[in-house]
Amino acid sequence: MTWNWEQPGWPEFAYKSNSLADLEQQFLVRSGEFIGAIKHIGPEDQNSLRIELISDEALKTSEIEGEVLNRESVQSSLRQQFGLGGDQRKIPPAERGIAEMMVNLYETFAAPLTHETMFGWHKMLMSGERRIEVVGGYRTHADPMQVVSSSLHDPEVHFEAPPSSKMKAEMDAFITWFNETSPNRNRALPALTRAGIAHLYFVSIHPFEDGNGRIARALAEKSLAQNLGHPSLIALSYTIERARKAYYSALERNNKDIEITDWLVYFADTINQAQGNTIKRVDFYIAKAKLYEQLRGKLNERQEKVIARMFREGIDGFKGGLSAENYIGITKTSRATATRDLQDLLTVGALTKTGELRHTRYHLNLARTKD
Repeated sequence: MTWNWEQPGWPEFAYKSNSLADLEQQFLVRSGEFIGAIKHIGPEDQNSLRIELISDEALKTSEIEGEVLNRESVQSSLRQQFGLGGDQRKIPPAERGIAEMMVNLYETFAAPLTHETMFGWHKMLMSGERRIEVVGGYRTHADPMQVVSSSLHDPEVHFEAPPSSKMKAEMDAFITWFNETSPNRNRALPALTRAGIAHLYFVSIHPFEDGNGRIARALAEKSLAQNLGHPSLIALSYTIERARKAYYSALERNNKDIEITDWLVYFADTINQAQGNTIKRVDFYIAKAKLYEQLRGKLNERQEKVIARMFREGIDGFKGGLSAENYIGITKTSRATATRDLQDLLTVGALTKTGELRHTRYHLNLARTKD
């Protein structure tokens, strides 16, 4: 098997730019929509939205690699690092590390890329890790760096990266390319094209013993933020994780050649989907603020607790909708009281109802906020 880094011309990737033109334009239009929408959110809700989006990225970029983290711990760490207070819980190393990396990415997106940038991210990601030899540095082991399937009896090699002896030269070239293709440089590239190449180029080198996928996605987000001129807050990992098999399939299809139009179209489309998901969340926060304003002084303590809990479920809401049993469980109240409270929430327009009898489900009435 011959890999992309073994091809003549590496690492000068080839692609058809006209295949990306419409996707690039769509990205720019939606970027304007995002900026316009977020202006309608107050400072407090902007902070909440920022924590929500960044924590989701932190959780999902880890989940793509099979690591499930604690949401509350990640969000607590993010609030502390952004100076927004939060509880004083003890944060596990993995949750603190990914939160630190995401905050660093957010705050230093405009800075040129350096070896030290990625070494710092790697140290954060590998905080508390004992399985690998080199933390905060490129791999040095003599064994081939392979991506293999999980089968113990008949493992399949999906990719083999350049040998460790080439890491310094490969990463010098990558950093030079990344910085020279940034906005206002001679080799500047369109936003989606640059982010897609950055991701594939980096994972093809696979310079670290572990954490390469997470750092590749961080580099894609850094690239997008530089092209936009502000932190992107794009739900990239959130979107990738929802179709993880397609992501890995696209990587595998494009790791054997330096013609990568197929990869760039896939990745550009994924970024635009991610951008759409982010805009939906902004709209959700605007609707949340409006609904709370319309309900001010109309809810009792139990109802306020349930509405807050429903908003914490995010844009997808309770799976199948809120039931009377959910209401009883959240408020620890009687069925009779729950029935009265829910009827009152329907009357004041906080909720809508679907189904009947034991199939009755309740949903936030966000439609009323669009007036």
